[in-house]
Amino acid sequence: MKILILTNYANGLYLFRRELLESFMADGHEVIVSVPPDENVAKLKNLGVSIVETAFNRHGMNPAKDFALMMAYKKLIKEIKPGFVLTYTIKPNLYGGMAARLTRTPYICNITGLGMAIENGGIMSKALIAFYKTATAGARKVFFQNERNKKFMQDRGVAKKNAGLLPGSGVNLTAHPFHEYSSEAEGIHFLAVIRIMRDKGIAEYLEAARNITAEYKNVYFDLVGEYEEDEREVYEPLIKEMEDKGIITYHGHLDNVEPVMAESHVIVHPSYHEGMSNVLLEAAACGRPILCSDIHGCIEAIEPDKSGFTFEIKNTKSLEDAIRKMLSLSEEDRAKMGKLGREHIEKHFDRQLVIDAYKKELENVHQS
Repeated sequence: MKILILTNYANGLYLFRRELLESFMADGHEVIVSVPPDENVAKLKNLGVSIVETAFNRHGMNPAKDFALMMAYKKLIKEIKPGFVLTYTIKPNLYGGMAARLTRTPYICNITGLGMAIENGGIMSKALIAFYKTATAGARKVFFQNERNKKFMQDRGVAKKNAGLLPGSGVNLTAHPFHEYSSEAEGIHFLAVIRIMRDKGIAEYLEAARNITAEYKNVYFDLVGEYEEDEREVYEPLIKEMEDKGIITYHGHLDNVEPVMAESHVIVHPSYHEGMSNVLLEAAACGRPILCSDIHGCIEAIEPDKSGFTFEIKNTKSLEDAIRKMLSLSEEDRAKMGKLGREHIEKHFDRQLVIDAYKKELENVHQS
């Protein structure tokens, strides 16, 4: 059949769902991806999928533009006549889900995270939840990436009868092998792999780096990630200044973070909200101990006090205390934490689990 995928970011689809697309094509399905155009679209084309460039602003709400997006999705579905529509991220879930429902096309929504607009409450939160309730009502399945997000939405009437739970995007355990713990002879490296924006905790990470490097002489902080354009002017000068002072090493955006992760000793993830952090899944698969925000979407990736420690979100002091706690351990203890993390990922987060869940839903439609 034809499978139409609606998403807001080509690179996210490529990095975390490539194996799913390849599995669909290996089964003989035609895969079409609707996504805003950017330099990453070529990666999807190289996989053999067809691309429909659908431009929209991933952030903010504009009723006229958002209605136009829904109509564009509806038109696209009518033209392509897919056997199934898969949606990822907020706007494709809402407007793509609604378009699929209106055209009576089987569809699956994947709620990769709730976002602060929903989490913070208020009128905007109520409006989005009401929209989600309508947009997902006709879905064959509404996948959530952690139990807390699932319960939060179901308690508010969303996906009460068609919800499913996935282990995030899972990890390709072959593409992300275990790496022996690096020697700490030349210092201990903490690494954050995050999109550079407020909601990912960049301010807390930078402040912690400033304070900890002033306290410890053998501790270093690394950063991988691309700037969120709306916040570039805030963080780019600050990161440049901290680089010049030797407080942090910024590696830019990397499609393959594995080499940097393997050379690091501890992975830090100070995000304010997550569906399920792919970074943490890959970090644990690599065999590195983790420091992460004490929120669902992060804590599932660790066994507390065995493969990592948590800290309070939006709290620099709590993050610094977690770093000091990690530094109080021996090199052998940190290496052991990394090995336990790998074992945890192997048991619970193999990406094949995600592929199998999607294929099961497709098979159910084909048989009905």
